Amino acid sequence: MQTPQEPRWLDAEEDEAWIALSCMLMRLPAALDAQLQRDAGLSHFEYQVMAGLSIVPDRTLRMSELAAFVEGSLPRLSQVVGRLEKRDWVRRSPDPTDGRYTVATLTDEGFDKVTATAPGHVEAVRTYIFDALTRAQVRQLTTIGRRIVGAVDPEHPLVTGKVDRLRPKKKPTP
Repeated sequence: MQTPQEPRWLDAEEDEAWIALSCMLMRLPAALDAQLQRDAGLSHFEYQVMAGLSIVPDRTLRMSELAAFVEGSLPRLSQVVGRLEKRDWVRRSPDPTDGRYTVATLTDEGFDKVTATAPGHVEAVRTYIFDALTRAQVRQLTTIGRRIVGAVDPEHPLVTGKVDRLRPKKKPTP
């Protein structure tokens, strides 16, 4: 019978870092959501969906590609796109190149909403993150983020250097 191994407890410095990271992981998304809700009536996830669509040709992506870009599941994305459809900011339709897939398209009204929302969101990101850091700390944050993501998902595009996979694919022009 094998003796249970002693847990690898955190030392004081690791514990302090873990508490700081945990607080950041809880408070930053809440702060970004609050800013977007207050200023634009959008959740952070809704904004990311619309922003992702806003940067690709024809403002159209397959739902599966959009889900990968926003780091969300297809069921969650489908619910959010349904809400955005009700506001006439996004519409869904069969993929014209392969009807087995569904595409999401950002409408003109949705594009106007993203364009109007972006300055306030960027200011919040700058205020909450980048104004609090030096340039060296920004570089460290990038390195730290990639390393943590790599520990969780070694095949993630951020880790493998295929960052373009994080960005929506540009559709070829016919």
